Amino acid sequence: MVNPNKITPHLFRTEYSKIVAVLCKSFDIKHIEIAEDIASETFLKASEYWAMNGLPDNPAAWLYTVAKNKAKDYLKHLSVIEKNKQEGGKIFENENDTIDFDTKNISDSQLEMIFMICNPVNSQETQIALALQILCSFSIEEIANAFLSKTETIKKRLQRGREKLRTHHFTIESLSKQDIHQRLEAVLTALYLLFNEGYFSRTNNLLIRKDLCLEAIRLTLILTDHPCTNTPKTNALLALMCFQSSRLDARTNDQGEAVLFDDQDEALWDKALIEKGNYYLTEACHTNSTSISKYHLEAGIAYWHTSPAGQDKWQHILNLYNQLIIFEYSHVTALNRTFAFSKVYGNKKAITEAEKLNLTDNEYYHGLLGYLYAELDTDEAIHHFEEAIRLTQSKSEKQTLQKQINVLKQSK
Repeated sequence: MVNPNKITPHLFRTEYSKIVAVLCKSFDIKHIEIAEDIASETFLKASEYWAMNGLPDNPAAWLYTVAKNKAKDYLKHLSVIEKNKQEGGKIFENENDTIDFDTKNISDSQLEMIFMICNPVNSQETQIALALQILCSFSIEEIANAFLSKTETIKKRLQRGREKLRTHHFTIESLSKQDIHQRLEAVLTALYLLFNEGYFSRTNNLLIRKDLCLEAIRLTLILTDHPCTNTPKTNALLALMCFQSSRLDARTNDQGEAVLFDDQDEALWDKALIEKGNYYLTEACHTNSTSISKYHLEAGIAYWHTSPAGQDKWQHILNLYNQLIIFEYSHVTALNRTFAFSKVYGNKKAITEAEKLNLTDNEYYHGLLGYLYAELDTDEAIHHFEEAIRLTQSKSEKQTLQKQINVLKQSK
C-alpha cells in the first residue's frame, strides 16, 4: 500500500500551482493569497483524509473536486458578506459555478498566470521570485539558493512584489503580443531556475529531483504550443532540458550518490529524450534571423555531452563554453569550462586555469581541483575534497566526496 505521507509532497509540487491558477482564472480572484489558501486547505484535508482512508484511485482528481467545492463555499460566504456590506473591489468577480480542471484549462490557466505574475510593475528579479514561489511551489530557501541570496532578502522581495500585484489590480486576462514579448524573458528564466534546482538540488538531501525537472519541461512545452511564445529561445531552453534530463538516471547510483560524467553508464541515457532535444534544438536554429541566446549555447553544450566520443567532442564543448562565459559570466560556467579545458589540454594545465578563479569558498571549486589533482598529487586531491565536504550542505554530495577520498587513500 502506498504511504499517503510520501505521495502528498510530490502531488503538492505538481498540483498545487495548477489549482491556484485555475481558481484565479475561473473566479477572477483579485488576491492570489485567497486561491493559495484554498489550495493549502485542500492539501491539508487530503493528508488527513488519505491517512485514514487510503489513497483514492485518482488523487489529482480528488484534489480538484475538493478545491472546487471549497472555492464555491468561499464564494457563497463572500456573497452573504457583500450583501450586508457593499465594498469596492470584490475578491471574486465571476459567480459562475463552472470550474474546469481539464488538461487544456489547466495549461491555459498556468500559462496566463505565469505571465500575469511576471508583471513589469516589479523588477525582473522579483517577477522571477514570485513565479518560482507561486507557479513552481519553491520555498523561500530554494529561491534564495537560486539567486545566491539571503533568505531574509528574498522574503522581503516577495512581500513587496505581492503588495505591488495587489495594488495594481492583479487579474488573469488575455495579454497582448507586446505584453507577452515583454514578459517572456522573466518567464523563461523562472523555468530555467526551476529545472536547475531539480537537476542539481542545493536544498535537498537528494542530489536530483526529477519532479522539478519534469514540471519545468511540462511548463516549457506549454510555451512551445502557443504561437506567441513558441520562439527560438523557448525551443533552445526546451532542448537544453531534454538533453540534460536524458542523463538523469545515469547521474546517481542506487545509493543516491553522484556518478561523475566519466563513469556514467551510457546505456542508461534516454535516447528518446536525446532525440527530442535534437528536434527542439533544430527548431531553435531553423531561422536565419535567430539571435543566439545563452540557452542556445547551453543546449549546444548539452548536445555534445550526449554525443559519442571522438569528433573533437570536448573541443566543441570548450568552444561553446568560451562563448558562454563571455555572453554571461558565472562561477558555475567558469568551473564547467575548466573541466572541459582539462579534457582538451590535460589536468595539469587545467589546474592552472582553475586556480586563477580563486573561488576558495566554493565547494565545486575544491571538488574540481580534487578531481584534477587525483592523478597528479593524491595528498593535494584529498585536501581539496575535504574542503569541498566542509563547504557543502548536501548530504549526498558529502557521501560522494568521501567515497572519492576513500578510493584515493586506498591507492596510496
